[in-house]
Amino acid sequence: MIAEKLQEVEEKIAAAKARRAPELTDDVTLVAVTKNHDVSAMQEALAAGVTNVGENRVQEAQGKYEVVGPDAATWHLIGHLQTNKAKQAVKIFDIIESVDSTHLAKALDKEAGKIGKVQDVLVQVNLAKEPQKSGVFEEDLPELLKLCDALPHLHLCGLMMIAPDYEDRERCRPLFRRMHEIFMEAKEMPFAASNIKYLSMGMSHDYEMAIEEGANIVRVGTAIFGPRQYGKTPH
Repeated sequence: MIAEKLQEVEEKIAAAKARRAPELTDDVTLVAVTKNHDVSAMQEALAAGVTNVGENRVQEAQGKYEVVGPDAATWHLIGHLQTNKAKQAVKIFDIIESVDSTHLAKALDKEAGKIGKVQDVLVQVNLAKEPQKSGVFEEDLPELLKLCDALPHLHLCGLMMIAPDYEDRERCRPLFRRMHEIFMEAKEMPFAASNIKYLSMGMSHDYEMAIEEGANIVRVGTAIFGPRQYGKTPH
């Protein structure tokens, strides 16, 4: 079942890539979002060819990480991270997509330094300025990017956005388009150590549109695994 759904998603990704403007040549990385699903579902997805997994919470990810191990996939943290979880996060995740403040960036740098790691990070942008969502506002983005670039134990490698949950998904298209413009502007910034190469945007209900507008990472959960298993602890 998961293998079949995964194939459907991969076919839709390929079709969306074909609809992109000719200048959008980046390949697209699929992050299978395994949050609120049992580790058995993650293992089934890995067996079907998934190479990147996404988790929202450090504690849930840790339990799965202990079962499947660090080398089974590239681990992405895609949820809001509290600074007091930074120590655990740098031990588990290959890429932390949700850096949204100078405070968090400094905490991650400190904890990564303690274990001799340079942590790959994306900066999360709250382009629609939704009060219930994390992310730095567009006008504050350059400051945070410059800080991440200067921190010795962080490697800034892109941007992430979560689009608003509009009933009419086409309302998200201008935001995806603007986010790609911001991504291209960030690539031109005179960084010392950073390499802006990832634009993570698009989830189960809008990943095709996000790809059309320039996303090269999409985070897809429900379309692969079905409805999330709320109310039970995945194990």
